[in-house]
Amino acid sequence: MSGTHRSQARREGEIAVAGSALELRELECFLALSEELHFGRAAERLYVSQSRVSQLLASLERRIGARLLERTSRRVRLTPLGERFLAELAPAYAALSGAVEAARTRARGLEGTLRLGFTGTADERVMSVITAFRAHCPGCEVETVEIPLGDPFGALRAAAVDAAIVLLPVAEPDLVLGPTFSRQPQTLATPAEHPFATRAAVSVEELAEVRLIAPAGPAPRYWQEFMAPTTTPAGRAIPRGPEVSTLQEGMTYVAAGRGMMLCCAPTALYQRRRDVAFVPVTGLPDSVLGLVWRRAHETERIRALSRAMADLTTDPWSERAAARIPAPPPDRASVPVPAALPDRAMPPLAGRAPVTAPPM
Repeated sequence: MSGTHRSQARREGEIAVAGSALELRELECFLALSEELHFGRAAERLYVSQSRVSQLLASLERRIGARLLERTSRRVRLTPLGERFLAELAPAYAALSGAVEAARTRARGLEGTLRLGFTGTADERVMSVITAFRAHCPGCEVETVEIPLGDPFGALRAAAVDAAIVLLPVAEPDLVLGPTFSRQPQTLATPAEHPFATRAAVSVEELAEVRLIAPAGPAPRYWQEFMAPTTTPAGRAIPRGPEVSTLQEGMTYVAAGRGMMLCCAPTALYQRRRDVAFVPVTGLPDSVLGLVWRRAHETERIRALSRAMADLTTDPWSERAAARIPAPPPDRASVPVPAALPDRAMPPLAGRAPVTAPPM
């Protein structure tokens, strides 16, 4: 055989051995012998016969080309080369074992059930997140839990959910804000008989002319102010309407003429009814959804959910989604709800720092 062929054959043999369990077993044998310095105890530790230990050591020494241990009738000790080999092998083997164990731990963490909170309706935006997560982690189930409209963070702190999709802003030191998505224009839910119902849009300053329905609950003041502002940007007071615990309760109050309520365009599509019209509001910041979890209770499942959400580059809401919502009967006046704007994908904030309320 020529030198070139011998070199090629040797490389192929080395690759084949390096990828086999035999070489790893040889290394384990050497490590056990280095610690025990006794063939019998090393055999017991490895659950093999003493002759098998001798075979593994001999194979490793042939591979290296020199003796690693000296064995006499009275003792076993490392050669100088064996001592140096041990010093270099031990940390590498520990790192390899640690990597395998870490992978096993992560794999265990991606099984089981993840409880995901949402407010209002688990609409197509929420379901798209769940679908993406299931594609990333097929061994993990998702349990959706509706959380109170006016208490977006309470279920997290009570450990009733592992993570929640909530409306921004979020500025809570004990919570982490992950990826944000579904930036949407805001609309005003108004009684179908109100003059606003025939308008193409209303301005934020005109909110001073209506009673604004607000979520009831212990949500932080900055969050409540975003959901139902008390003043316009020009400083005009916005009258407060009744407080509600659910989105459906709010729509009922709107239909009854008790007040008006702000909501995003996709919510308007889902809540569409003949006695309520939804009119775009100019001058208000868009609503944005974000994934939130407890800083001290982050798990592999939550991190996987965050990665799946960050990978979403498009929003499922489009004119085709709007087309699936039946139009109101022609005998009742109602302004068609505009389809949600395509999502401008928002990457996770650097460092996941808390987000303050947008300026009003």
